Amino acid sequence: MYRTHTCGELKQSDINKEVTLSGWVQKIRNLGAMTFIDIRDRYGITQLFFDKETNPKLTKRTEELGREFVIRVEGKVTERSSKNTDMPTGDIEITVTEFKILSKSEIPPFTIEDNTDGGEEIRLKYRYLDLRRNTVQKGIILRHRMAQEVRKYLNEQDFLEIETPFLIKSTPEGARDFVVPSRMSEGKFYALPQSPQVFKQLLMISGYDKYFQLIKCFRDEDFRADRQPEFTQLDCEMSFVEREDILTLFEGLAKHLFSVIKGKSFTEQFPRITYDDALNIYGSDRPDIRFEIKITDLSEIVKGNGFNVFDNAEFTGGICAEGLSGYSRKQTDELIKWVQRPQIGAKGLVFAKYNEDGTFKSSVDKFYSQEALKKWADAMNAKPGDLMLLMSGNKKQILIALGELRLEMGNRLDLRNDNEFAPLWIVDFPLFEKDEETGQMHAVHHPFTSPKKDHINSLDSDPENIKAEAYDLVINGNEIGGGSIRIHETELQKKMFRILGFTDEEAKAQFGFLMDAFKYGAPPHGGIAFGFDRWVALFNGSDSIRDVIAFPKNNAGRDIMIDAPASVDDQQLKDLNLKIIKKG
Repeated sequence: MYRTHTCGELKQSDINKEVTLSGWVQKIRNLGAMTFIDIRDRYGITQLFFDKETNPKLTKRTEELGREFVIRVEGKVTERSSKNTDMPTGDIEITVTEFKILSKSEIPPFTIEDNTDGGEEIRLKYRYLDLRRNTVQKGIILRHRMAQEVRKYLNEQDFLEIETPFLIKSTPEGARDFVVPSRMSEGKFYALPQSPQVFKQLLMISGYDKYFQLIKCFRDEDFRADRQPEFTQLDCEMSFVEREDILTLFEGLAKHLFSVIKGKSFTEQFPRITYDDALNIYGSDRPDIRFEIKITDLSEIVKGNGFNVFDNAEFTGGICAEGLSGYSRKQTDELIKWVQRPQIGAKGLVFAKYNEDGTFKSSVDKFYSQEALKKWADAMNAKPGDLMLLMSGNKKQILIALGELRLEMGNRLDLRNDNEFAPLWIVDFPLFEKDEETGQMHAVHHPFTSPKKDHINSLDSDPENIKAEAYDLVINGNEIGGGSIRIHETELQKKMFRILGFTDEEAKAQFGFLMDAFKYGAPPHGGIAFGFDRWVALFNGSDSIRDVIAFPKNNAGRDIMIDAPASVDDQQLKDLNLKIIKKG
């Protein structure tokens, strides 16, 4: 028997029991007359005690051990003389009577502890060692728990978990596809799915009115902390529903996860904000509403004072940072440089300090009197001690820049509490966005998103102002999920394809199977998909989804542990009728 108990379960009530444990050597402390060893498995750590006086040979053998050796020990549970209240097993130790080395270990390339000395690249290279660390295990176990709770909730709502294929045809969904050459069909390629979108719609046409799947999706796009070339999506679809049905049911899922995973109860309905209001108030379509800094439109208030930057601007907006009127010249200069970074793209920043004595000091005092600056303060609900920050230019660009500045000031004011959660729904997204260079319309979500019913008649005449029956769930500034009511009428779907620039032939080539299915009775349907990795990372308090994926890729999309992607041999290329042509 390798173990009678795990390394995390023995307590004071187990004293005097004879036990067997197996695990990894975490730490060795040789104090001369006695030796203490911590043994670890995924359940916890237990201290082992070797007494040189009563068992000198056994204690001598511990000198053979090193960190990460796998051992099996036998002994009696005894009470610790020096208890460790930070460990669940901190009241006891095992007085060892026998041990055996099951597997030896070389010295690990980094310390396998919560606060490791290994950088991310070395930890990804030896991910199987990194996965032993408690902090990493915590995220992987959390992922398991959330997946089980998702399945439990949806099963109770009569959803069916149905698998859809990974080898499909390439369809335009906003990002590049990963393609897979077919050996049996020369010159033909499968594509890996960016989402199961068309398949879940086909399942609705097939009569499976409540579908879900925890599925791998694939997108060949640039990488960042919350992106991976392969990611997990909680994909859901329902028939005979309207927007309200979907928001209600999946808000219920979110509340269930908050309750059982985080111990947080939400009794009220999540706030709902339109896309336009989110952009105008928060400068983002995924706003963090844990703090109250909001954008104020000052365009008319600031004009007419001879300051051309404001007078000639399409839009001037500002935010108020509470209690920061004491910012020094150096600090305001740093803020100006911060907004001028390429990631933000603003040309500059105007500031006005509302001093404690009720006077104002601004970077544009030459143009604006105290009375004029007081109008700014009144519009922004500023009070003595606050700092007002203004930007001007193209409206959408400035709103987005102010949104980023708002987040930065929220960080500086310590307003973004990681233990606080503020979920909300963003609704009424635009159906299309226009490419300013080509004039071509693109779907904001995807080509199957339905316009709002009262907007359908304006599709031909005013497509830029059409709103969609689309919605996103946002938590703490993270887009956790998004979906829409789908088009289920053939003619409306054809019109959508035409507006998006598809010829009838192109639409048939890409989506003919879906259009054919519509001919045989398609129910009204809609759905939502959640970024499961992102949701787990949020609940885990992680900045990167890599923390909660067992074997993630690095920032360059490489698996540096198994060295992928990698070359294939000439015979494989020959079988696939492929030839590598090097650039240049």
